[in-house]
Amino acid sequence: MMIAMTPITGLDLSGFTEREPGVWTDEAGLVLSVHFFPLVPDLPAPLHEFERLRSMLAAGVGSRGGNLIEAVPGTLHGVPGLRQLLKVPLPGRPHGQAFIGSWTVPRAACSTVLKVQAAEGQMTGLREALVADRVGPENYFRPHPYAAGGQFGGLPTHVADDEEWDAQFPDHPLTRVRAALHRITPTVTFDERFRQLPPFGGPAQPPHPGPPPAAPFTPPFPPQAAPPPTPPRRGWFRRGPGR
Repeated sequence: MMIAMTPITGLDLSGFTEREPGVWTDEAGLVLSVHFFPLVPDLPAPLHEFERLRSMLAAGVGSRGGNLIEAVPGTLHGVPGLRQLLKVPLPGRPHGQAFIGSWTVPRAACSTVLKVQAAEGQMTGLREALVADRVGPENYFRPHPYAAGGQFGGLPTHVADDEEWDAQFPDHPLTRVRAALHRITPTVTFDERFRQLPPFGGPAQPPHPGPPPAAPFTPPFPPQAAPPPTPPRRGWFRRGPGR
């Protein structure tokens, strides 16, 4: 059985409660969602050009005020994909961040996305302040790892986001997002039809004069229904494309 009109047939939902089709939350406020997009994936480069892909993704996240903490290639149920972890400022608040971990599994004409998200509460910046105190200000900030020694703008890059600090901050939203993504990843299974689709070869090309193209491939999965408006109390929650 496919989950929430996506090609996903298996997923460990232990500890989560369904809030709407394709969206679950846990008691600590972690949000898990799954998505299917019947479109050519909007990744800016193919997976086999990974250095260029993650640099372009990081530049895009930075231009929107966030920071791509990491982008790592891998597989879900044997299908090549991209795991990302990023942070974004909380809208309408002077301080605070939300953390989003995701898997994007692109095929030639569609993609499946799994996201795990959590936001800081009223207390913000504690992890960053304690880590900065331990490593010293001179060792705290660093160039973005995908910017060839520079930065992309947006939120700063620093060592407090490293996984080595997660054990010391088990309740931090970054720790919870990363742990949930690690736990869920090996439990994901796909419908065999999705697994056998042609691989993603790169972004769609702009139209050009010439004969009309062949009819596009129609994926065997129906598109996901448009989500209802996001409640104001969860303005950081990104359910939309990010595919």
